[in-house]
Amino acid sequence: MTERTAAAGDPLQRVLVFADGDSRWKWGVLTASQLFPKATQLGRLLASTSEPSARQLDETGLPLRPAPVGSVADFVELDDLDRVDAIVLALPGGAVQAVLHGLARRWPRACRRPLVISGYVGVVYERQAEGLLLRAGSDVILANSPCDAEEFRRLLAGAGADPGVVLETALPYLSSPESVVREDRAFTVTFATQPGVPETRAAREFVLRRLVRHATLHPDREVLLKVRALAGEQATHPELHPYQLLGRRLGVQKPPNLRIVAGNMGEVLDRTDLLVTVSSTAAVEAMHRGVPTAILTDFGVREPLGNHYFIGSGCLTSFADLDGGAAPQVDAEWAGAHGIGPGAAVERARSAIADLTAQRVRTPLRPFYTTDNAPGLLPDLLGRYGLSAYGRALEADDDRLTDLPVAVRSLVSRAARTAYRQGVHTVAPALRRLARM
Repeated sequence: MTERTAAAGDPLQRVLVFADGDSRWKWGVLTASQLFPKATQLGRLLASTSEPSARQLDETGLPLRPAPVGSVADFVELDDLDRVDAIVLALPGGAVQAVLHGLARRWPRACRRPLVISGYVGVVYERQAEGLLLRAGSDVILANSPCDAEEFRRLLAGAGADPGVVLETALPYLSSPESVVREDRAFTVTFATQPGVPETRAAREFVLRRLVRHATLHPDREVLLKVRALAGEQATHPELHPYQLLGRRLGVQKPPNLRIVAGNMGEVLDRTDLLVTVSSTAAVEAMHRGVPTAILTDFGVREPLGNHYFIGSGCLTSFADLDGGAAPQVDAEWAGAHGIGPGAAVERARSAIADLTAQRVRTPLRPFYTTDNAPGLLPDLLGRYGLSAYGRALEADDDRLTDLPVAVRSLVSRAARTAYRQGVHTVAPALRRLARM
């Protein structure tokens, strides 16, 4: 299924979601549902190294299935773009900038075109200026909290871009705290993993040992290690040292009350009494539900880890604290400033989006970066997505000879991505099977 149709009698709006991985796909579809609750949805998935498996798409819990698109250059030429009211770009910043250039070339003058929306899948704790300016040029940039909205407007204004495109909303997968019903079961501690945090093998083995220790000290508790992907599958961000493989090599006896689980994070949180993580967005989801949440300090509180985002939340905790029975609750004032808990932001955003989509004739898209202000950045950035510096497909660009180095890099990059996917999905699983023989 690549299209979800509105019920009879609903306004004839159509929204297209363009994503590149399971997490961004889920965010994009839920964001479209949040902002356009009665619209027909269409989905496209960009071929990439983070392309999700069928199982991962199933576990998003979404009935809509995306149709594949080979490249950004292919996407910006789709006929469907002329027949939708809005496009939600659930992509990393570089891909958003590439799409904006392609669409700006497609619609160079004021015309009837769709509203173009971009945003962030989770909390924004690093490379704020870089990611934001790559999204600048979208008709709307979504901010997931009051503090994000304030910071985005400050950065855009300071860079000479339009701060008025920022629209405050809320992460669309935050379920209502009142809707969660607790079952009569063992107290459950869930550790939410992240593909790249902590990064080193030694740090991740430390996490495993501490989870084993916690499960041993608390045999009455169930301890879950929630992984993002199964062996051989891809996540939005690459994972060098999957916990499942490290656990087999540690040689530590796994207590019976410690289990590895995958699947939908919301369903795991339904049976979680204490969420533990370094800095996963799952922490925000748990806090929103009223679940005690621990942000680990065992590796320090540092920007590269992302746990600095939670300073002031009252949830910074160590494994030693958890072993002693700690179960932190989020500070209410901090939560409100960070878009957690009930609020009217979604209703305001929906109203603003309705007004914007009613204005069908739009001015041309103006991506922040151009060949004038960023000639050392733009050709290489767009080349990675199959576009020239002028927003045309590389192979169709009349000035392709001037972009020959970029074209070569793009071809090499495509070949490398293909080789990477082949290695991950075919070679690596085979090697692992041999290693277990």
